[in-house]
Amino acid sequence: MIKLRSKRLFRSSSKLSTGGATHGDGGAAIKGCKVNGGEIKWELRPGGMLVQKRDYKASDNEVMITIKVSTVSQWHDISVQATSTFGELKIILSILTNLEPKEQRLLFKGKEREDNEYLHMVGVRDKDKVLMLEDPAIKERKLVGLSGRQVIGSPYRTITV
Repeated sequence: MIKLRSKRLFRSSSKLSTGGATHGDGGAAIKGCKVNGGEIKWELRPGGMLVQKRDYKASDNEVMITIKVSTVSQWHDISVQATSTFGELKIILSILTNLEPKEQRLLFKGKEREDNEYLHMVGVRDKDKVLMLEDPAIKERKLVGLSGRQVIGSPYRTITV
């Protein structure tokens, strides 16, 4: 016959909350275990959930990410703020590619993104890849416009009598 022993996976809540200091948000900071020489700090949220405490060293406005933008024939590494929009990214790309922002189509994770969508909200992180394509409708208009302007010599001459 096999004896089963129960293992304690978690400390009891009374041991966790002792020695913790409460903060203005109502949560309690709890000192935790050491991993790789550093100590993990835990936070007890008002709802009772135990989570790892966040670091607020860098503000969101200062976080710069590098995005690899692929055009049909070139790669561009662009550093922008994480809170930028795809429209702002198009403006930067217009300088590099000589395509107007309205002529560009940006694809991320297989979907075309609108100008007002934020990079961090869509999930763009550091060193992610974005595909830039030229808008096919505008490309076609350019080709039609160029063909209409070209004067092609006709092999036939009109004869007036």
